[in-house]
Amino acid sequence: MKRRQFIRFGAVVGALGLVKPSKATNIMAQSFEGKTNGPLVLSTWNHGLAANEGAWAVLQKGGTALDAVEKGVMVTEADLTNRSVGVGGRPDREGHVTLDACIMSGDARCGSVAFLEGIAHPVSVARAVMEKTQHVMLVGAGAKKFALDYGFQQAKMPIDEVKKDYEQWRKENKDLFKKPEINHENHDTIGMIAMDANGQLAGACTTSGWAYKMHGRVGDSPIIGAGLFVDQEVGAATATGLGEAIIRIAGSHTVVELMRHGFSPQEACKEACMRIIRKHNDLSGLQCGFLAIDKDGNYGAYSIYAGFNFAKHDAQKNELIDAPFDRNW
Repeated sequence: MKRRQFIRFGAVVGALGLVKPSKATNIMAQSFEGKTNGPLVLSTWNHGLAANEGAWAVLQKGGTALDAVEKGVMVTEADLTNRSVGVGGRPDREGHVTLDACIMSGDARCGSVAFLEGIAHPVSVARAVMEKTQHVMLVGAGAKKFALDYGFQQAKMPIDEVKKDYEQWRKENKDLFKKPEINHENHDTIGMIAMDANGQLAGACTTSGWAYKMHGRVGDSPIIGAGLFVDQEVGAATATGLGEAIIRIAGSHTVVELMRHGFSPQEACKEACMRIIRKHNDLSGLQCGFLAIDKDGNYGAYSIYAGFNFAKHDAQKNELIDAPFDRNW
């Protein structure tokens, strides 16, 4: 066996030794991996279908992956029916809608904003941080001042429907220090990764965060290496779910580094999920999912519980795919 083959084989065998094995029938029934030979967009959750269309409009004209992911997630940020991303997002427990976003290209350029209020498209502000400053992340009032200085569109938040829901929540939750309920709707951030016709990779992630979170809370979405990581030498990954758990293992960076050491995208996503499971004693409500693509166009996903799906757009079609998970952990 050649040295390179041996190293890859050893890495994969090592990976399988790190996680609790599953029954072969379970793996075959739930496994999903694929490969593309052209441009590709992957994004989290069913709202990724509309976002993918926005990204594909850029890619089919020969545009860059970086432009595509920005335009793609902007579709979700502007969707007033979405309660966990952008203008239609739910507020924190004090009634403030605070937005987090990041963007990254394969050459390690990246930008991020967190705890940003009143701006319609935080992902575009994140890109401006990347391209117009020497910084990676701006937060809070400083991020908003930067956005206003550069003329980014403002938006009133929360919208009326969301404000009404919040007022009802306050009536039913007098104790503001009570832990908010963890559910799917609290965690359907959009993360998007893409490969363009030239093989260049990029990604973006944006959210309004955990509904009724503590004022000032920031999750994984704007943190480079947690909610998103892109390395042209290897691949790209994005995450969704309980941000605190993803931050604790630097989730997206972990997925990319596993791919660097020979794991397939799906194997890497699975090991990141298993690492989260091993690091937490209380797994109630701890849904996390990862989505990844390598530099050769192979892609895959995995989640801790059932229910995570992702949207894939290539030259053939735009479709929603259920990510695999392991019932036996």
